[in-house]
Amino acid sequence: MNFQQLRSVREAQRRGFNLTEVAQALHTSQPGVSRQIRELEEELGIELFVRVGKRLTGLTEPGEQVLPVVERLLQEAENLKRAADDFAQAGSGRLRIAATHSQARYALPPAVRDFRAHHPDVSLHLQQGSPQQIARLLLDGEADVGIATEALAQYPELVALPCYRWTHSVVVPPEHPLLDGPLTLARLAQFPIITYEPGYTGRSHIDEAFANAQLQPHIVLSAMDADVIKTYVELGLGVGIVAAIAFDEERDRHLRAIDARQLFADNMTRLAVRRSAYLRDYVYEFIQTFASPLKREVVDAARHEPAAVQDAAREPVLAWSKAA
Repeated sequence: MNFQQLRSVREAQRRGFNLTEVAQALHTSQPGVSRQIRELEEELGIELFVRVGKRLTGLTEPGEQVLPVVERLLQEAENLKRAADDFAQAGSGRLRIAATHSQARYALPPAVRDFRAHHPDVSLHLQQGSPQQIARLLLDGEADVGIATEALAQYPELVALPCYRWTHSVVVPPEHPLLDGPLTLARLAQFPIITYEPGYTGRSHIDEAFANAQLQPHIVLSAMDADVIKTYVELGLGVGIVAAIAFDEERDRHLRAIDARQLFADNMTRLAVRRSAYLRDYVYEFIQTFASPLKREVVDAARHEPAAVQDAAREPVLAWSKAA
C-alpha cells in the first residue's frame, strides 16, 4: 500500500469517477491510475468501485466504508508534512485563503496588509467563490482558511468560528424618495430591488424579513458583489441592499446609504478551518490578525468541541466596521 494508490482512490471519487481527470490531477497517465486502484483493491481483497466494462461508475459498499479512512490517512500525511515545515521552514510557506467576493473586497484587505508586514516570506493565495465552494475547498484540503457569511457552520468537518456581526444598508441615488421619512419594508417593497444572489452575504435574512412581513419584493437583479449592485443602482435600475461595510462615502459619492439594521437580522461572518488539519504557526497568526480575539488557544479549544456546540458555546467577537 502506498500514498499514490490512496490518492488515486480519493481523486476518483472527487472527479466523478472520470479517470482522465484523475490522471490530469495527479500528473500521471490513465492506465497508471487504473493500475494503482487495482493494486490497492487486490491488497485489500475488496472492490472499491462499481465498474461497467472498464469505466468506474460509483463506490461499492466496501468502498463507501473505506473512503473516509483513505481521507484521514492522506490528511494525516499532509499534517505530518506541515508539522515538519514549521521547523524546517519557520516563517515561510504558503497560506491559501478562500473567501466570498464581499469578504475578499471589504473585510480581508486590512488583515492581509498587516499579515504581510509581519510575514513577508509567506505567499498568500486568495480564492473567491460561493460559501458552498469555499467549504468544498476546505474539505478537499485546497484552502487553509475560509471566510464567508453563509453556510460554513453547516459542515461538521469544519470549525466555523464567529468573527463579526454586520448589518445591511439600502443604497439609493441622491434625492430618492426613500431618503425622506422612516425606512420600512413596506416602503422598500414599492421599488425595484437589486441585491445579492441567494446564499451570499446575508441574502437569507433579506428574504426572511420580507416573507415575515408578508411582502413580495420585486428583485430585478441579483449579483455576488456589492460593487456590481451599486453600479446598477447608479444606472437607475432599482434600489440596492448591500452589506453596510460595502458603502464608502468618498468612493460612492454618487449614491446615498440608509441604515437598514432595523429591517433585517444581523449577519455573521465566520472563519473556518478543517477540524482535522494541522495549522502552521502563521495560519494561527493570520486568524488572530483577521479577528483579534481568536487567539491560538481559542481556535484549538473550538477544534476539540463537538460541532453541535460551536455556536452555543461562543458569542460573536467583534462588530464589523470599516475600522476593523
